[in-house]
Order: sequence, then structure tokens, then C-alpha cells
Amino acid sequence: MAAVAPGSGASREEEGTGGDAATPQPPAPTSAPGARLSRLPLARVKALVKADPDVTLAGQEAIFILARAAELFVETIAKDAYCCAQQGKRKTLQRRDLDNAIEAVDEFAFLEALSLDY
Repeated sequence: MAAVAPGSGASREEEGTGGDAATPQPPAPTSAPGARLSRLPLARVKALVKADPDVTLAGQEAIFILARAAELFVETIAKDAYCCAQQGKRKTLQRRDLDNAIEAVDEFAFLEALSLDY
């Protein structure tokens, strides 16, 4: 019987009982009916985009992509900041954890000037 890693999505039924190859189940839908595709409110993202004087038009697809990109950015910087918090043996993020993540990751170099302002 093959070992299944925790969190791999395979259920006990899929592992098989008699050494037989288990029939793979179709993957579950990634979003339930009616579930939001974006966690950020699109109306708020649209208002932020419209606040930029250089932007004249922004389609719904562009607003969605900007919202999704912002979500991924926040997720990435939060994970890196959490790693900094764990190094200090803490589970709660603090401002200094974000500052340390910004200093440690080259992709966040554009934020270095902003972190000095606060």
C-alpha cells in the first residue's frame, strides 16, 4: 500500500485495501457555487483605480486581475513576515517583521522607502 502524505487530498478510500489500484476520484471544484473569486471587494479596488489621475478606463477584467494580484502580494509578504516572526519565536506579526521581510527579500526592495516613512 502506498503512503499518502498528509494534506495531499487523497482519502482513505483512495489508498486501496487489497493492493488494487484505486480509481482516482475527479478533483473537487475549487470554488463552491456562489463563492467569491476575489477576497477583496471589487468596488473598493475599482474606486482605488479610478482615484489615479492617469487611469481613464478600467474594465471589469482589469479590476479583477488587480484585486487578485493584490491578494497574492499580501499573501506573499505576510508569509515572509511570518517567517521573521517565527525566528523571534512569535506567532503574532509585528511591524518589525514586515520591515525585516522587506529588507530580506529583493522583490520587496521597492517598499524600502515606504517602510521608513512610518
